[in-house]
Amino acid sequence: MHINIKYSLSLQPLKSKNMNFDVIVIGSGPGGYVAAIRAAQLGLKTAVVEKAELGGVCLNWGCIPTKALLKSAQVFEYINQASDYGISVSGAKHDFNAVIKRSRDVANGMSKGIQFLMKKNKIEVIRGYGKLIARGQVSVDNDGKKESHSAKHIILATGARERQLPNLPIDGKKIIGYHEAMVLPKQPKKMVVVGSGAIGMEFAYFYNAMGTDVTVVEFMPSIVPNEDADVSKELQKIYKKKGMTIMTNSSVESVDTSGKDCKVSVKTAKGMETLDCDVVLSAVGIQTNLENIGLESLGIKTEKGKVVVNDYYQTNVPGVYAIGDITPGPALAHVASAEGIICVEKIAGMDVEGLDYENIPGCTYTWPEIASVGYTEAKAKEAGYDIKVGKFPFSASGKASASGAKEGFVKVIFDAKYGEFLGAHMIGANVTEMIAGVVSARKLETTGHEMIKTVHPHPTMSEAVMEACAAAYGEVIHL
Repeated sequence: MHINIKYSLSLQPLKSKNMNFDVIVIGSGPGGYVAAIRAAQLGLKTAVVEKAELGGVCLNWGCIPTKALLKSAQVFEYINQASDYGISVSGAKHDFNAVIKRSRDVANGMSKGIQFLMKKNKIEVIRGYGKLIARGQVSVDNDGKKESHSAKHIILATGARERQLPNLPIDGKKIIGYHEAMVLPKQPKKMVVVGSGAIGMEFAYFYNAMGTDVTVVEFMPSIVPNEDADVSKELQKIYKKKGMTIMTNSSVESVDTSGKDCKVSVKTAKGMETLDCDVVLSAVGIQTNLENIGLESLGIKTEKGKVVVNDYYQTNVPGVYAIGDITPGPALAHVASAEGIICVEKIAGMDVEGLDYENIPGCTYTWPEIASVGYTEAKAKEAGYDIKVGKFPFSASGKASASGAKEGFVKVIFDAKYGEFLGAHMIGANVTEMIAGVVSARKLETTGHEMIKTVHPHPTMSEAVMEACAAAYGEVIHL
């Protein structure tokens, strides 16, 4: 949840509404609202404090509206490639403003859905900026109107915002973040994207598909640097084929915005280069929202910009908990939701199992999509495993060929000694819908041979998982 922090220097007394709750959640992103709903389901009197839109960044400015933009881009690409399917279409054009509007409509519809869920579960929504002021006490400032609320348990779910580099300050016009990238009034002719994580690459794909000349600048040796090396290489090859310029081992030193356009100074292995563009998108990661939420006043421990918590998200202060992006786990919506449920169930006295952070899937909604879970090949070797690796390309898949989606592959990694399913890495059409099967298999401690003997439906993209497992053990049929 992106909180716009506003200070009031007037020392007006807090108005107490004497509203006592079992649980108050500060922040209504995918961690906060899920925690609140689960608390209400368990019979706890619950409130949510929210400064901006219900649903937080993910629902309003992140995960959901970006998927709407990407779908528009995919449809446009499909139409332009219709002749590959024996269909003739001429004069296809896109309306950039209508594409943006559709994305906002999707986000607004989802936000209304959260409002409905709050009412359905009898959760009190308190509008304003929430802050801890004492144990069991939260102050809420709604444009200068202040009130206090008390609760036995307070859950901090304040999320994160885009990180800004000193040499790349976001001005919202020429140097933009993801927020502005979703609502640009006019499509840029040229764009430089700084950072090639999920956010950077998704926007790079969207704008490239819509006809913008896109250059990606990445500090690390490969794009999507957290993915398996084979996946990174494949995406880079595909993106270059789409006409993007990819600059790895490169860093933006400065941006001159004084003229009509931007002049971007990029340090490369060969020396300095200057890129001209209309707009620069800064996608260099996130920063946690820890400021001015009362951590210091209660002595809540933080480390490296994250709140220190135990396996059940309890801070060092009894009755105060933290979940989501402000805690050390991966900054992903589904992780925040899982943490929120575990946290609340523990509060309610249930017998709870801690979250297995080694089995969290990651998805990037470029086209083709990327999905992964567990160890990369390099990380498995670093951890000392003797490994078996299997790979199955979608070019050998009947369903992929029929769909015209032959790019990409499924790669799986097993421990050679015990057959443990160490990791899976996919790049291809709709692979984000396939990864959950692997996550379930790993949760159930399924071995490589058990995966091979699990009958997959044909023809599907998903049978590539079984084929990749068979490849790891020298039993692949269709290669």
